[in-house]
Amino acid sequence: MLGRVRRFFAENDVLEVNTPALSCRTSTDPNIESVAARLSDRQLFLQTSPEHCMKRLLAAGYPDIYQVCSVYRDGESGRRHLPEFTMLEWYRRDVELQAIIQETIDLVTELMVKKTLSKSPLLFTYADIFTDTLSLDPLTADIEILAKAADADQRLTESLGDDRDAWLDLIMASRIAPSFAADRLTVVHHYPASQAALARICPHDDRVADRFELYCGETELANGFVELTNPDEQEKRFQSDQEKRETRGLNNYEIDAALIDALRSGLPPSAGVALGLDRLLMIDEGQDDIRSVVTFTPGS
Repeated sequence: MLGRVRRFFAENDVLEVNTPALSCRTSTDPNIESVAARLSDRQLFLQTSPEHCMKRLLAAGYPDIYQVCSVYRDGESGRRHLPEFTMLEWYRRDVELQAIIQETIDLVTELMVKKTLSKSPLLFTYADIFTDTLSLDPLTADIEILAKAADADQRLTESLGDDRDAWLDLIMASRIAPSFAADRLTVVHHYPASQAALARICPHDDRVADRFELYCGETELANGFVELTNPDEQEKRFQSDQEKRETRGLNNYEIDAALIDALRSGLPPSAGVALGLDRLLMIDEGQDDIRSVVTFTPGS
């Protein structure tokens, strides 16, 4: 699979790069917990994604780039999760959402050699998949409606409170993704603006972001954006992340000033995708546990 990845990007004139696994800054995303590492008297972190460094390369003038690397996330373990896993991440300059979605479909289809996809991919907007599956509008539904759709008991209702995005994530994972056909790819695009992360807000509808996720069956394989290039907006989002982390009692991380500086120097219009290769291999091999396709599991 690694050979097919490299062949695909060589044929499409995309440069392979390598960025550090250790950094003095890490992701502020409240849904991701970093693995800390200490080097002498310095507090460092293992990368949760090469995204920040790769964007700094783009801002420095690099062409289209990709990377295959190990990434690390604390607290992630299960049938589809490992605390250390293999990520493929790539960036294309001057590419819009539909083009990067199609390239992701083309790549995933080429990387699968054993699993047969019987039908062409399905594409839905985030709003449409909620409406079609549950008859609710995720952009306007209140907490009471979302809790009902999630079939939440009192304990879950108290746990999630008024965090709309947490409710939406739960509904996507428990009610919507399980309905996706096991023998085809499904793309969900234009997530709510509140879930933009490092994506650009859609220029045609400020309620949503130019972000997509690609699934095979109910398993999420890839997450992609048309990238946000505005440094002030990105800094505000990082600050919002910090506030959410503090509210949830999570470790709070400093904003990556080097990334903000890179955006100020000029990140070119681009789109990027992160794809989990271990999950893809799991699906291609017909396995239902990610640990069955890695040679060494944590602690072995």
